[in-house]
Amino acid sequence: MPANNLSPSVADALHRRRSVRAFTDAPVDPAVLRSIFAAAQRAPSGGNLQPWQVTLVTGEPWDRVKTAVAARIALGREGYQPEYDIYPKGLTEPWESRRFGVGEALYASLGIPREDKAARLARFMENYRGFGAPVMLFLHCSRIMGPPQWSDMGMWLQSVMLLLVEQGLASCPQECWAMYGQTVRETLGLGADQILFTGLAIGHADDGQAVNQWPVPRVELDEVIDWQGF
Repeated sequence: MPANNLSPSVADALHRRRSVRAFTDAPVDPAVLRSIFAAAQRAPSGGNLQPWQVTLVTGEPWDRVKTAVAARIALGREGYQPEYDIYPKGLTEPWESRRFGVGEALYASLGIPREDKAARLARFMENYRGFGAPVMLFLHCSRIMGPPQWSDMGMWLQSVMLLLVEQGLASCPQECWAMYGQTVRETLGLGADQILFTGLAIGHADDGQAVNQWPVPRVELDEVIDWQGF
C-alpha cells in the first residue's frame, strides 16, 4: 500500500500513473501481485471471454528473455519478428506530431540532443531490459481473437496499472516486445497459437531519475470529445 496507508481514488491513480522508465532493483512481493491480478479479473470483456493470457517473469526466466531478444536485436533489421504494426502505416496529423513530440520530450529530459544518435540508440535499448524492472509481464492471447478482444486486453491492462499505483508500485507498458514476438514466445514456451500483445515492466520507480519526472502532455478535451445535446 502507499506510505500513508490510504488508497488513492481512481482519479488520483490515473493522474499518478505514468510510464516509468527507470526502476530500482527492489523486489516485488508476489503476494501483492497475486492480489492485483485477482482484482483485475473484474475488468470487462465482451461476452465474458476474458481473452487475456499472462506470462509473468522474474529472475532467471526474465534474464533468458532479455538475452534471447538481445541476440535477435544484434541481427539488425533481419532480426525483426513483428507480431503486428505497433503504429499505423502512413500516420498522419495530429497523431504523428503527438508521437514525435513525446519522443523528443523524453530525450530532452535525459539531455540527449537529436544529433547524438549513439546515445539515443543506447537509451532505446533500455526498453529491452525493462528499464531495470525486476518483473516483466507479457500479455498475449489466442490468435483467433479479434479487435474487440484486444480492446478487452487493454481494459485489463489499465486495471492492472491502476492497481499497481494503489500498491505503491510502478509500471511501463511496452509494445516494443512485439517486434520480437517469436523469440519471446519460444523462450517462454508459449504456443504458436498465441500472439504477443505487449510487455509491462513492473517494479518500484526510481523517482530520482529525470526520465521519471518530465511532464507528459495530454490534448485538451475538445480535441477528442464532440459534445452533442449538452
